[in-house]
Amino acid sequence: MKIVEAAGTHHMAIATLNRAEFGGDEEIQLILRLRREGLRLVELVALDRGEVVGHILFSRLAVEIDGRAVMAASLAPVAIRADRQREGVGSALVREGLESVRALGCEAVFVLGHPAYYRRFGFSAVLASKFMAPFKSGAFMAMELTHGSLAGHEGSVSYPAAFSLVDKP
Repeated sequence: MKIVEAAGTHHMAIATLNRAEFGGDEEIQLILRLRREGLRLVELVALDRGEVVGHILFSRLAVEIDGRAVMAASLAPVAIRADRQREGVGSALVREGLESVRALGCEAVFVLGHPAYYRRFGFSAVLASKFMAPFKSGAFMAMELTHGSLAGHEGSVSYPAAFSLVDKP
């Protein structure tokens, strides 16, 4: 398996994968809007024998803490082909994606996902709890890529309109 930057030749397979894993087209519409609106920062695919078995997308996210802007990314969506789950494909995509957004200068990443899964990478619901955001649950988590980037008392996270297509818990 190898992880590469998603290319136009992967788009159909990415759509098929997300439709299969999420049971509909909402994530596909999210991906298309993030691309079209120029918000995509990093988009990776996991390939096995040339076949897309996993996909991850990081996009620009407006974040502020104590009146200071933070260069941040949203991690969403992540899809792994059902027959390849629990083989490390998702972990490899997340790790590679985090390194890629760090290299672009991102200071923090936010995710809405399974706490037990994302905590292993360093995401924290406690860290995210001081941010006003459309979601307030233990599944809303943040991670600093630059030490102290989310230090402060209160902040806000403003998701782009593209995310209004996705049901929120």
